[in-house]
Amino acid sequence: MVTIGVFDGVHRGHQALIARTVEVAKNRNLPSVMLTFDPHPSEVIRPGSHPAQLTTLRRKAELVEQLGIDVLCVLPFTAELSRLTAHEFVHEVLVDRLHAAAVVVGENFTFGHKAAGDVALLKDLGRRFGFATYGAELQGGSTADGETADVGEITFSSTYVRSCIDAGDVVAAADALGRPHRLEGIVVRGDGRGHDLGYPTANLSTPRFAAVPADGVYACWFVRDNQPGRLLPAAVSVGTNPTFSGRERTVEAFVLDVDEDFYGQHVALDFVGRLRDMVKFTSVDDLVEQIADDVSRTRAILGTGS
Repeated sequence: MVTIGVFDGVHRGHQALIARTVEVAKNRNLPSVMLTFDPHPSEVIRPGSHPAQLTTLRRKAELVEQLGIDVLCVLPFTAELSRLTAHEFVHEVLVDRLHAAAVVVGENFTFGHKAAGDVALLKDLGRRFGFATYGAELQGGSTADGETADVGEITFSSTYVRSCIDAGDVVAAADALGRPHRLEGIVVRGDGRGHDLGYPTANLSTPRFAAVPADGVYACWFVRDNQPGRLLPAAVSVGTNPTFSGRERTVEAFVLDVDEDFYGQHVALDFVGRLRDMVKFTSVDDLVEQIADDVSRTRAILGTGS
């Protein structure tokens, strides 16, 4: 039982498709398989157009496992693969490699060179090669991922989630994702200015294409690889640090109530709420006063108390 797509973000539209896949797989007594691609097809077809990445492959694997997928199959997306016709893609990938007995895709799914194949063609090819095709009833406009879902008046898609994050609207992004947007990275050495101000920060080096929220200050949960079940409250600054004439865009997390050096650790930030825009302060004292207020508001948003 195979479902196909990029599934970046594993948002609520993707979740509906995955739920359908898992359901059909159980009914047919088949393992559920998700076929996804890396790198993002856009980067291969139009170099330089890689969209902001909502989920790393590792995070994607964690999420789809939680949703009941038995096997995650990552197919390297190459120029050669992009040139396969719809017929060749089905024969070489779905039949020869995966031995698919059934395939579940969104109603607006396209595949093959120049997206020439659609669900109708997939059903025809399925009859020829001996697999069943299920077109999940997911409404909404076509996206690069091929799966969307309408909930109320909003179409949830990876493009929509990216636009929310790019605007700093992490609450809307979380609503579309069904969970807070997560940004992963390695903690690296910073300039130590936060420590001098009384608010030492963990500075994240993020993956190349990571979807980093708009400049501003956010209330987040801080998660460590070695303690994944323990969520630590954090006030997070994203931006160039204009008060000190910074030029490089950074992600700095002040982890509340923990006196620890996280240097070298792989960590994640779950963005829960936006506190304010990035502001240039006229004095260090004004900045410190504002940080204290940011910490207080972070506690209120996350419900961690004083």
